[in-house]
Amino acid sequence: MNTSDLAEAVASAADLTKADARKVVDAVFAAITEAAAKGEEISLSAFGKFKVKESAAREGRNPATGEPMQIAASRKLAFAPAKAVKDKLNG
Repeated sequence: MNTSDLAEAVASAADLTKADARKVVDAVFAAITEAAAKGEEISLSAFGKFKVKESAAREGRNPATGEPMQIAASRKLAFAPAKAVKDKLNG
């Protein structure tokens, strides 16, 4: 499923035009992105949590040459599904 498919599903479920549904979907993703950029945890009941995780700088190896290289510190967005989602996937 891509963004257009999601917008189409929202349009049919909420009785909206596809254009309006696309605006809603884009607004939701923008709000999640803004909150994550601030380091906030995004908790969506019955769906899951998005949480920013810090990765420390570390030394790795270049897979092509085997030479050691420095990997910079970074922030990653992790998702943990809610129990209802896990149950739906597994049962």
